[in-house]
Amino acid sequence: MPMLGGVRPPIASLVALLLLVAALTVIGLNGIHAGQVPQAVLNDEQQIAADTALSVRTAIDVEASTVRRTATTYPATSTTTPTTALKALTSARKTILGSALLDPHTGHLLATGGKPVPPTGADVLRAATRHQSIRPRLVTSGGTRQLLYFGRVTLPAQQEDANQDQYQASSRSQRQWLLVVCETLPALTTYGDGRTAAVLDANGTALATTARGTASPAAADRGLPTAAARAANGSGSDTDAAGSLLGATTGSLRTVAGWAQVASTTGPGDTDGLGLVVLTSRAVPVTTTPADYSRFALEAAGALAAVSLLLGLALYFLVQRPLLRLYLSAGRLSRGATEDEPTALEGLYRPVPVHGFGELALIGRALESLRRQLLGESGPETFPARRGPGYRALAVVGVLVVACWAVPMIFLVNRADTATAVPTAVLAAQQARTELAANRVRQSLDQSYTDLSEVAAGLPGLSRAAQTKLLRHTLADHKQYRSLYLLNRSGGITLRTGDTPLRTLVHVPDGGGITTVNTSGRIPAIAAYAQVRAVKGKALAAGVVLFGEIDVKALNSILPRPKLGSVWVTDDNNKVLAASVGYRAFQSLPDSGLTRLVRAAQGAPGTAGTATSAALRTSSGPSADAAAPLAQSGPTARLGWHVVTTEPAAALQVPAVQAEQRTMLAGILGLTLGTACLGWLHVVVIRPLRAVAVLVERLAGGDRRTVLHPVNHDEVGSVTRSLELIRQALAERDRTARSGHAAALSRSPRETTLQR
Repeated sequence: MPMLGGVRPPIASLVALLLLVAALTVIGLNGIHAGQVPQAVLNDEQQIAADTALSVRTAIDVEASTVRRTATTYPATSTTTPTTALKALTSARKTILGSALLDPHTGHLLATGGKPVPPTGADVLRAATRHQSIRPRLVTSGGTRQLLYFGRVTLPAQQEDANQDQYQASSRSQRQWLLVVCETLPALTTYGDGRTAAVLDANGTALATTARGTASPAAADRGLPTAAARAANGSGSDTDAAGSLLGATTGSLRTVAGWAQVASTTGPGDTDGLGLVVLTSRAVPVTTTPADYSRFALEAAGALAAVSLLLGLALYFLVQRPLLRLYLSAGRLSRGATEDEPTALEGLYRPVPVHGFGELALIGRALESLRRQLLGESGPETFPARRGPGYRALAVVGVLVVACWAVPMIFLVNRADTATAVPTAVLAAQQARTELAANRVRQSLDQSYTDLSEVAAGLPGLSRAAQTKLLRHTLADHKQYRSLYLLNRSGGITLRTGDTPLRTLVHVPDGGGITTVNTSGRIPAIAAYAQVRAVKGKALAAGVVLFGEIDVKALNSILPRPKLGSVWVTDDNNKVLAASVGYRAFQSLPDSGLTRLVRAAQGAPGTAGTATSAALRTSSGPSADAAAPLAQSGPTARLGWHVVTTEPAAALQVPAVQAEQRTMLAGILGLTLGTACLGWLHVVVIRPLRAVAVLVERLAGGDRRTVLHPVNHDEVGSVTRSLELIRQALAERDRTARSGHAAALSRSPRETTLQR
């Protein structure tokens, strides 16, 4: 008989799947290994190096863009000379070591300033004449490595003839000058006590080194720079590759290092081709007690294997075997009721054995009553109401037995203690990365303020049309602004370009800096502002303050970093202004523990505060959390803003958390699969048995009209078909008996008359 369901598959699946969960428990927990240095510490150091490389890359990109923009926007006239142009282009830049103006066609030096600029090379001149983008160059000057930045100064057409006699090297086709600026490498900032950071060239030579606090002797591993440069050179086409290294061991400390290339992550950029690599290192305590969960894994797997075999045997003896015997008995009776063969008739004289309990026992007793009715030994029989547990209770008990193993696995055993779940080194790394994130936000806001100040300095003395043109040009060049506008002394907007301002505050601040210009609404409005000075002898500018509202999306985009978790920027009232995850403007932080952490980082009134970190437990488990003030100095220092991060410990590859996570997963799998298989058994066997039990009681009690329809092609369906055949045989016998009795009644009067 084809079996499309039946009692066997659920029971076999229950045993097989629970044994599989037991095997996965052993494999999963035995796969947790804790070396002398946790993998989470190595991963964090790699990410710190990548974050530091990002800061260096951003600084180089910003400087290269500034040099190009300054040169491009320089208002050269027909009387401008290279000397005056070079002085105007570089006088306000304090970081410049040397500068020069070149004729890109001939390479002739037109003007110089500061220290001598190293030769640029013929390829730079070719790129300048072809109007190609010129990336910064890493050169050696005076025994030190320096960066060259390039920009094009556009000349008016009439200047060619005016300056031709003075500069014979310039041809009549000259249209530009090439500005070359020589600067040192960007300042390298290190976060985290005891950590050192260095910028390396492609050969592993340190170009700049910095440290915070007192570095451990173990951190002074001279082989790390060479190893980092070799790893970076072997990364192939991956221009933003990063990795981690293990250094020397000194006593109970071992050096952990991270390296990352200073290159663009989104395609060709200004830092590509420089071959710079950032190396960070820090000495961390060595773990002397390895994590070993093998014994627990074997015990848990053995307990689950025992549970699965116990349930399998119980279901086999209490459900499967009695049901199969009932199936055979019902088939025997149906053949005896419908066939005239002697072997089939013999089956009616064999009593129906009653096996099991509950529904199967009731059906067995009813079948025995039907057998006697088929033989004419008895009539319809009424059964008492069912009492005692049925097979539904057996399924519930099975679920409870599985739950006795699974619930402790989910909620009790191998629970990671919040205080020890996250190692101290991981918390320190989370704090350092939070400080790096705050530094990125500060750099972005400071650059926005610097750019806006330059624009504000060029507004006085311009006509309204010229001011509008300048603001539109600025908005097109600086994508971080969503709106630029001028405020008069009463707070009214006199000139605007870009989107509709989100500003709701009407006060006109003094000085310049960064501020928020609304306190409610759907989008937080962060703005840079700068004063527009009056011009002597002329009327005041159209407005007194220039505001540039910063697109919050631009701020949100710099917050996410790999393995940093969720990041928020909060104001002085601990309300969210920007985040790497979904948020509502000016909402509170999602956890009260994070709010307390921010308050701990605020410090005394009037101070910027200090970064802090802690291991907190949320609804999702332990997490590494940190908060850092946005800035210690500069235009954003007085804001009182903070950057807050939280990374679930489950994502940090900490052995204790991995054990908790995999133990919970084993418990959830065991409970889910056990419940699913027992539910499957209830659907295909127990529930149909309960329905058949009701019908067979009626049939044994004399109901010959209710047709029994088999639903499934399994044992229960076969029993139902056999009962239907028995019902038809009993109904036919009853009809025959009624027709014979009616015939006897119709013949009785005639027989009486004949006898007289």
